Amino acid sequence: MATPTSPQNASCSFPVSKVDATGTTVSLDKEPRRVVTLSPSAAQTMWEIGAKGKVVGVTQYANYLKGANEKANVSGSGQSFVNIEKVVALKPDLVLAPNSVPKRTVKKLRDAGLTVYYYRRAATIEDVYRDTTVTGRLVGECDGAAETVSWMKDRVKTVRQAVEGEKRPDVLYLFYGYTAGKGTFINEIVQIAGGNNVAAEVGVSGYKQISKEVVVEQNPDWIVLNDNDPAVPEGAAYENLTAIRKNQTVVVPIEYLNQPGPRVVHAITNLTKQFHPEAYAAANSTTANTTTETTVEPTKTSGGSEETTTETQGQPGFGVASTVVAMLGAMLLVRGEY
Repeated sequence: MATPTSPQNASCSFPVSKVDATGTTVSLDKEPRRVVTLSPSAAQTMWEIGAKGKVVGVTQYANYLKGANEKANVSGSGQSFVNIEKVVALKPDLVLAPNSVPKRTVKKLRDAGLTVYYYRRAATIEDVYRDTTVTGRLVGECDGAAETVSWMKDRVKTVRQAVEGEKRPDVLYLFYGYTAGKGTFINEIVQIAGGNNVAAEVGVSGYKQISKEVVVEQNPDWIVLNDNDPAVPEGAAYENLTAIRKNQTVVVPIEYLNQPGPRVVHAITNLTKQFHPEAYAAANSTTANTTTETTVEPTKTSGGSEETTTETQGQPGFGVASTVVAMLGAMLLVRGEY
């Protein structure tokens, strides 16, 4: 994790302007002291670049971050993603909004006089580097952001070297009956870790449900799960899969796997250790480990998925059952827009 550096370099001076995903030029005359994050990945990024002291508000599923419970919770009740009144009441200098927040919500915040930066969709590790750098620039923590991106790139480079030339196992990521295919940063996580994402191979794009028949036909060597939904689906179809017969399932903390923030690197390194343990060990024997890594454990954490927005409640098929609400929340979190 980066630590604040003072004084900031000249390239991090204010005023600053950045064009966001809405095409809006977001301008800040001076360094923000009060920042609200509308997603756990934005909060995670602020923590990693050494800027958590500037955060005054977070959403409820950022509570896995040390000290997050001391910040105001701006999540809405029930199925509400963000409570606009709570955000406005905090009088933030800057609001960091994920791409999954409806644009009308961003407009309401802007109409209330707030400065909001709306992130572009994150579909690759390069996008995570980009968002980390932009966040650091907006909040006056350029050095911390550069340091964070540097260790991320260092670990990814080591992983790429480790898996080069290795036979790639077939891998399937499952959560609530869904999987991640082409055009998602989770697909890239699997690829960088030296796996072959079978969902992408069968033409799945984005995040979609996958049938047991397709799973059986592809017969993955590994099944990846997150700790919000850590159980392999029941049934004979799954029991006969290579991954199950060989006990090759791995549960990754959701804040590493499903949030496009700096800690995706931990998902990459942990999966590499599972898929290619000898190659990873050999690569690391000659490479200094500059980051603190957390070993994957099949234990549920207090982290979770964001809840759905009030503006999507009327969609058919999404009723009041708590399991469906949980699945919807997981879908929002996994879309690569946080």
